[in-house]
Amino acid sequence: MSPFHQFLIACFALLLALPLYARDGIRIEISGVGARQIPVAIATFAVEVPLSQKPSSIIRANLERSGMFSIISTAETSTDPDSVNFNLWRHTGAEALAIGQVKSMTGGRYEVHYTLFDIIRQEQISTLTIPATENTLRLSAHRISDDIYEKLTGIKGIFATRIAYVTKTGKEYRLEISDADGYNRHIALRSNEPVISPAWSPDGTKIAYVSFEARKPVVYVQNLVTRQRSIIANYRGSNSAPSWSPDGSKLALALSRDRTTQVYVINADGTGLRQLTRGSSISTEPQFSPDGEYIYLTSDISGSPQIYQLGVNGGDPRRITFTGNYNISPRLSPDGQHMAFITRRDGRFQLYLMDLTTGQERQLSDSSKVESPSFSPSGQFVMYATEEGRRDTLSAVSTDGHIRQKISVPASDIREPSWGPFIPE
Repeated sequence: MSPFHQFLIACFALLLALPLYARDGIRIEISGVGARQIPVAIATFAVEVPLSQKPSSIIRANLERSGMFSIISTAETSTDPDSVNFNLWRHTGAEALAIGQVKSMTGGRYEVHYTLFDIIRQEQISTLTIPATENTLRLSAHRISDDIYEKLTGIKGIFATRIAYVTKTGKEYRLEISDADGYNRHIALRSNEPVISPAWSPDGTKIAYVSFEARKPVVYVQNLVTRQRSIIANYRGSNSAPSWSPDGSKLALALSRDRTTQVYVINADGTGLRQLTRGSSISTEPQFSPDGEYIYLTSDISGSPQIYQLGVNGGDPRRITFTGNYNISPRLSPDGQHMAFITRRDGRFQLYLMDLTTGQERQLSDSSKVESPSFSPSGQFVMYATEEGRRDTLSAVSTDGHIRQKISVPASDIREPSWGPFIPE
């Protein structure tokens, strides 16, 4: 493990040590399943000391929530990889089996041991030993869930990732961060003025956002470990829509410093402002492409809001959307092959997915009000803000449209989702 990766893990551990607000509030409802669910058994992990967080329970819940697995019910505790009875497990219908244990070490530390088997082929396919503390046991379970997911589906798991979002209760706005399953919530910012547009830095250590606490929109960057924050853009007029470059060195912004909103690029420390778009048309919502070569943006150059592609050094924008007269909020998949965006059709705002190679589109949402799409770092899901029963909620949908999650906080509105990056191991 490189020193940089060790630093990131240490930062994440410190983040977990900040005052936590249990999932008490976040509700996740699942509907739909994958085209094929894989039957998998998760044996109860043996533990040497009482734990408030049971790794096997967390792993089961993660895999169930994904919609990709059918969990074989078992209360059996199995820890010895050499004594697995494949015939017995095959009779339960399981195609894969995970076993493990939590060993207590000195100084309040633990080791989480896990092994995954292919029951059909009667062979071991993965094993991990993860050092942990009481604060990072849940992260260990997420990492094991990610390993199971990747080994059995070929797709990198997202259980160890985090999400940022804004909640509103009464007159208070809160920028919150939690694990992808809604646990380990903590508040990064409280304000009596709106907070919008959170955006994760590529390394997951910082968040850019727009706060109205100065009675106008100002762009900030906040370090999630130290909680220190700095003003990145506070020019005349509106400062909005921050988006990180893939290497984390720059931010794209929308500024109205010269009256008409245009797209700019600025260094991550707030220096080196450079204007990319000009003219009388409004250009906003910039997003870097994953390769850093282009910026996708919303503009009314053609007379109505449409999505355009622009070279990172400027030039003539190329129109991307042509169906409908209102297309906004471009978000690029991590592989750069697809674009999620919001479109108004038949009077309803919907989430669509476009194949950038073929131009083919797929509708992903089924509500009448949708905004703020955000891809999971695997590119398999898109989270977005919507409304249900006059309450702002979040939803996530798989890019094939089969699996859906509804995320809500009782007595609060929840909006402005941003899915964080993978955390280096």
